[in-house]
Amino acid sequence: MAVEQASDEMGSRIGQDDEVPEDIKEVESSEESDGGIKVEGSVFRSSVAERDESLPPKVDSEVEVLDERVTKQIIKEGHGTTPPKYSTCFLNYRAWTEMTMHKFEDTWLEQQPLELLLGREKPILRGLAIGVASMKSGESSLFHVGWKLGYGEEGSFSFPNVPPKADLIYEVELIGFEEPREGKPRSDMTVEERIEAAERRKVEGNQFFKDEKLELAIQQYEMALAYMGDDFMFQLFGKYKDMANAVKNPCHLNMAACMLKLNRYDDVIAHCNVAREGTCCSW
Repeated sequence: MAVEQASDEMGSRIGQDDEVPEDIKEVESSEESDGGIKVEGSVFRSSVAERDESLPPKVDSEVEVLDERVTKQIIKEGHGTTPPKYSTCFLNYRAWTEMTMHKFEDTWLEQQPLELLLGREKPILRGLAIGVASMKSGESSLFHVGWKLGYGEEGSFSFPNVPPKADLIYEVELIGFEEPREGKPRSDMTVEERIEAAERRKVEGNQFFKDEKLELAIQQYEMALAYMGDDFMFQLFGKYKDMANAVKNPCHLNMAACMLKLNRYDDVIAHCNVAREGTCCSW
């Protein structure tokens, strides 16, 4: 599928039912300078697309010791404050075993951000939680975690497959978080509450897009999509399926609009395809 086809697909659906700002409707006909739109404090790393994502990124920043078994190196600075205890954090991450460099998890590839409730995480995610608690929204960092704060002495022989006493490496992007007074785990939400939470994030993303704050817009759309994961969508039917798709599909198209402004054409196609599949499935 060509990029032009993807943008046509996006343009044919974007803005339906006033879901998307008028600015986005003009995306498929706009032309940017060679460098694309300049985003202050851009969230994107030019090296990401070029590097081998089967291996951890090479990071030259200072090593920070968070715990005797957890170290951190910042890849990209975030903004705002760090999440307090019991916050619900939404993140994408890749995970490797340090000895063999075997990648055993990749939420970017699965398009399923992780929801992590700080202070109530599973024991196998304790080291990851220590790292996430030090991050700001939009930040990307690399963490080295000792085996005692990971899969432990026995490891895991199911999924994911992690050897015993395996030290771990995590590449993490904190999409955003809900403070304890704002939200609760998705598992405790009703269908309506999850859809409303996603809708709120989408509306906030639309405003950031209008203001040309693409980094913040993308984060809000990703937060919205985190509420609309496959495990949730598969359980829906009838009017609830339609309500969820009315939020999910515009978020993918809005993400595609942001990526088009940033000349990230593979991501444009990916988000348009997901939106098209979602629309077909709702018929």
